[in-house]
Amino acid sequence: MAKTKTIKINREFPLYLMLLPAVILALVFSYGPMVGIVMAFQRVLPGKGLFGSPWIGWDNFKYVFQMPNFYQVIWNTVFIAGLKAIAGVIVPVSVALMLNNVTSKLFKRTVQTVVYLPHFLSWIILAGIFVDILSPSDGVVNLLLKAVGMQPIFFLGNDNVFPWTMVATDIWKSFGFGTIVYLAALTDIDPTLYEAATVDGANRWQQTWHITLPGIMGTIIMLTTLSLGNILNAGFDQIFNLYSPLVYRTGDIIDTLVYRTGIANYQYGVATAVGLFKSVVSLLLIGIAYKLAAKFADYRIF
Repeated sequence: MAKTKTIKINREFPLYLMLLPAVILALVFSYGPMVGIVMAFQRVLPGKGLFGSPWIGWDNFKYVFQMPNFYQVIWNTVFIAGLKAIAGVIVPVSVALMLNNVTSKLFKRTVQTVVYLPHFLSWIILAGIFVDILSPSDGVVNLLLKAVGMQPIFFLGNDNVFPWTMVATDIWKSFGFGTIVYLAALTDIDPTLYEAATVDGANRWQQTWHITLPGIMGTIIMLTTLSLGNILNAGFDQIFNLYSPLVYRTGDIIDTLVYRTGIANYQYGVATAVGLFKSVVSLLLIGIAYKLAAKFADYRIF
């Protein structure tokens, strides 16, 4: 028995060595910074060091929950992230289903490439592009609206429109990646199922509803479940580069609040308390999502 275990360890040792760099990076960049959580319970004085600042217990959390705009910020975060999660399933699945019915391989590959390219562009670049495109005075979108007799819309300055603009621009950037994933999932469906359905008289819509969607339902559930864990991540890079004080009422999210509180206003303890609150809630949400996926769809990751 011991000899068998030794042989197994020797055989798998190169795999452990390959895994070692990833483990070290996770320890250094993911688990190491967690030591800073102590700041959530301190009145942080940078000159005193990490453990020299006075301990104040739950005072930072009390301060956070008493902030006049805190609950509005939570609502903004959930609203924007929730819409992104919903559209992030509907749009890629719809595009993947349409491309799956295209017979021209050249056209299909061209469309895949075009919709996938924005995924590689950072929000620093895209923010500059969208500021110009959505400009209320000379942006392309508003020029088209004026051409058809409509009033220009201040997409990045109207607090009622801003959240929807964030959802639309985020989907434009990211739906190509999801489309590729769902197209890959579609290749696992047995083609004989479609042949049998055709013989039985099923039309294209019936085949999609009864064969295609059930065939990729596992992938849909997996990606949806993972997105629920990010329900409090509404996209800091995007919103930070596109928002302004004009849209704080509906566009300010937890991450931008943490940035302004901790970096701009030097309230490190309060910012850490907000971040810790967000992490705990996200952990609970992703745990609930896994439970629901296992109960109603018999889908398990672990």
